[in-house]
Amino acid sequence: MKDTCSHLPLRNAFILPEGMIYLDGNSLGPLPKSVPARLSRMVTDEWGQHLIKGWNVDDWMGQPARVGDMVGRLIGAPAGTVTMGDTLSIKVYQALAAAVKMRPERRVILSDSGNFPSDLYMAQGLIAQLEQGHELRVVAPDEVAGAITDDVVAVLITQVDYRTGRMHDMGAITRAAHAAGAVMIWDLAHSAGAVPVDLDGCGAEFAVGCTYKYLNGGPGAPAFIYVRPDIVEDLQPALSGWLGHDAPFAFEPEYRPAMGIERMRVGTPPVLQMAALEAAMEVWEGVDMAELRAASVALCELFIGEVEARCPALTLASPRDAAMRGSQVSFHFEHGYPVMQALIARDVIGDFRAPDIMRFGFTPLYVGEDEVRGAVDILADVLDNRLWDRPEYKEKSRVT
Repeated sequence: MKDTCSHLPLRNAFILPEGMIYLDGNSLGPLPKSVPARLSRMVTDEWGQHLIKGWNVDDWMGQPARVGDMVGRLIGAPAGTVTMGDTLSIKVYQALAAAVKMRPERRVILSDSGNFPSDLYMAQGLIAQLEQGHELRVVAPDEVAGAITDDVVAVLITQVDYRTGRMHDMGAITRAAHAAGAVMIWDLAHSAGAVPVDLDGCGAEFAVGCTYKYLNGGPGAPAFIYVRPDIVEDLQPALSGWLGHDAPFAFEPEYRPAMGIERMRVGTPPVLQMAALEAAMEVWEGVDMAELRAASVALCELFIGEVEARCPALTLASPRDAAMRGSQVSFHFEHGYPVMQALIARDVIGDFRAPDIMRFGFTPLYVGEDEVRGAVDILADVLDNRLWDRPEYKEKSRVT
């Protein structure tokens, strides 16, 4: 295989089926080779032999902080500012509920139409629960900065649009939010492990994200939450779970939040999933995010050029300017769903997002130029010969 970057020969760190071109790491990362052995050891030696002693002997209780620091390195977060657990939707709710308490006189939560729907749903649910006259204001992605007025309590934005790959300027939007006195919350689901992020430098109050995409933590892998260290001690968590308590094993009847980021923990950590994620994060040791980003841009540019030259029926849905694009490329096509099914049948794995978007993710840890060219060869064949126009490719599956 020809690697786009000589410092990223990491394809052998993953289990990838022979002949498969995997361009869906933006949805679910592949299995790192280190994970099965780590899970086996956790199940057989730790759970099997230590049983409940594993919370102390194997430091299961310390996993959320330990793995949080591993994730934090990739998103520009200082040690001790990231904790793991729960799902991304739960972490969005935690951040948003805390932000609303920080600005009690304000009533508008601002987001954009490119945000992932679950983030909007969590905002809608919180507003309904509060019953204090809050509203969710949704604007076009390019209107966000200008829509941050002095009635906005929090700006909730996914940095990289899950459909098109459009990437917001984190620094500029955070500055605009702070200039208006609003709290900034970033969803890094399509950023962590894909693009360089500098949370410490941009000054955002909160960031959340999942770990099963570019971080390769596996299906259902735990989410993360970051809180800026100068504000964390003043937060009153809306989800006051027992492991966010300052002394959970004192079993006090009243909630007393833990010091620092620990207060953003809720319930018992998913130890098996956390063990898989911890092993997966070891792949990132020595990976430079700037180098990875350069390789990603090169792969995306190659893919766009090849597709536009050979598949003129497709229309680019992603920004053409690489600086405004994450690590994925999307194309519009009227028959996008059956085309994607035809590609998957040929072992070129991408995915589809309604109404007409075909998504392709580019992860330089295991994708190189050979995979890009091979994928376009098959895509051109599927389109030129209308191989997608078969009944079985038009039957919608539950997951697209």
